[in-house]
Amino acid sequence: MLRRPRRNRQSAAIRGMVEENQLTVNDMLFPLFLVEGNNQKIEVQSMPNIYRYSLDNLLKEIDGCVSLGLNSFAVFPCLPEDKKDKYATEGANKEGLYIKTLEKVKQEFPQIALMTDVAMDPYSSDGHDGLVENGQILNDETLDILANMTLAQAEAGADIIGPSDMMDGRVGYLRNKLDEQGYINTSIMSYTAKYASAYYGPFRDALDSAPKFGDKKTYQMNPANSKEALIEAQLDFEEGADFMMVKPALAYMDIIKLLKDHYNIPIAAYNVSGEYAMVKAGAEKGWIDGEKVMLETLLGMKRAGADVILTYFAKEVATLLKK
Repeated sequence: MLRRPRRNRQSAAIRGMVEENQLTVNDMLFPLFLVEGNNQKIEVQSMPNIYRYSLDNLLKEIDGCVSLGLNSFAVFPCLPEDKKDKYATEGANKEGLYIKTLEKVKQEFPQIALMTDVAMDPYSSDGHDGLVENGQILNDETLDILANMTLAQAEAGADIIGPSDMMDGRVGYLRNKLDEQGYINTSIMSYTAKYASAYYGPFRDALDSAPKFGDKKTYQMNPANSKEALIEAQLDFEEGADFMMVKPALAYMDIIKLLKDHYNIPIAAYNVSGEYAMVKAGAEKGWIDGEKVMLETLLGMKRAGADVILTYFAKEVATLLKK
């Protein structure tokens, strides 16, 4: 046989030399959960080693992560019910916990990339990503609410705005509002192909943000569809998205590759809470090697075409790479 592929696998040195993909800390964006109070560090029951932090401890956590080489973070707020209303007004409150936290984080760590979440559900008494009227999610009326959030976040120092709502036209609408106010350098990482997935359960536990009625299937995508992702991607691309995201990642690697093959802007994959929880649960039972499965899973996302991976494993991977 003239062609023996095993020759390129015969030693660790040769395998390393021909390795096509590698994980680095620069690939990862670490999601963090924020709560009110002081000296709060509350573990998310369904996500081992992931915590809700008050601002003081959030700053300590970011500091520790930066020392490991992590420099990109996404902050998600967990608010009490008395801060929520029909119009998600707390989302644009410049004196509120979230906006003040963004300001403080950028003051303390100006060098990091700070991503935010733009959607109504963390602040909405209805628990939906859009404005609810008579049981319907109103698309166009939601855009102004999202724009107010976006401008407050940009003013607070956010580097990347993350519209996760899946309302039609929101990328272009937010881009125009940002540019009108002079935030031409604020990026948009659109949740382009966000599926109506069962993998989100632990995240909703962490934020207490489950919808109060119905589901999100009228705005999040049908898991059965892939061509539809190209429609969403083309719209987001034309409307000025700087990154396009696929969420979840593990069951949607074909979608990651689909977008990567068609667009020459960075593609992000969100390794969501349910994916994280499955690995942790399997490792806790002793059924899998958690560390190896974690690394293989993330490497698979990168191989599929992800330039950025939002993952709750980020700190754990950074610690391993540091060693």
